[in-house]
Amino acid sequence: MGRRILAIIAAAVIALIGAVLVLVYARGADARAVAAASPVSIYVTTQVVPAGTSLKDAVRLGQVAQTQVASRAKPLGALGGVDDTNGALVALTDIQPGQYVLSGAFGDTPVGQKAIQVAAGKLAVSVQLADPARVGTFVTPGSYITIFMTYPLAKLGSTAGAAAPTTTGGASADGASATSVLLDNVKVIAMGNALLTPTQQQQQAAANGDENAQQATGGFLVTLEVDPAQAARLIQGVNNYTLYAGLRGSELKIDPNLQVSDLTMLKDKTR
Repeated sequence: MGRRILAIIAAAVIALIGAVLVLVYARGADARAVAAASPVSIYVTTQVVPAGTSLKDAVRLGQVAQTQVASRAKPLGALGGVDDTNGALVALTDIQPGQYVLSGAFGDTPVGQKAIQVAAGKLAVSVQLADPARVGTFVTPGSYITIFMTYPLAKLGSTAGAAAPTTTGGASADGASATSVLLDNVKVIAMGNALLTPTQQQQQAAANGDENAQQATGGFLVTLEVDPAQAARLIQGVNNYTLYAGLRGSELKIDPNLQVSDLTMLKDKTR
């Protein structure tokens, strides 16, 4: 009788231990499953990212967008974030839309040899700018700039067939000029002979201190990537007005109707 009781107790203890072990294993499996399925942030391309485009500009322009996937589905080397440590890196080659963005796709200098490349649906239009008007040597292929135009108010008034603008006191606008935004957020794809993706010959010439190559690289001819409507505005501005460029910073918003004239500046000064 005593042996039966001992056997029953032993069986109960073994069953209890087994149940506890099964419960611990199940909880561990659940934790592992949750960890594997927990979402992580990565980036995907929504449109073509041209070679030479900086990572921060690709994000700002919506060329790449952040999404989430299960951690076990995260591609090896996928880009997880954009910050000061990697924002200035540029696309080494063109990145096609619908792809996971890999950290290795961005570096210091684009690779390969190719002539100037214009994105689909865009035009390359060149404009001659004086050294100060192109922000010195700080504008480089891959930069984004804003183009301002300066023009005489009287000329615009007469062209439109209307009287020239006047101040509040009735003074004539004859001889007065104004400056406004011609194009905003346009991409520079070449400076002189310096392309967005330099050829090996250009890189070698610059490395050897070739004065002609350096002068060409620092040339005043700025080639911009624009759509047809922007191209028409730019060509009109080149042929009729004085142009000036501003190098854009990140997260900059410019009012397209921004205008400053001699009349408004003098009026503000008297306040």
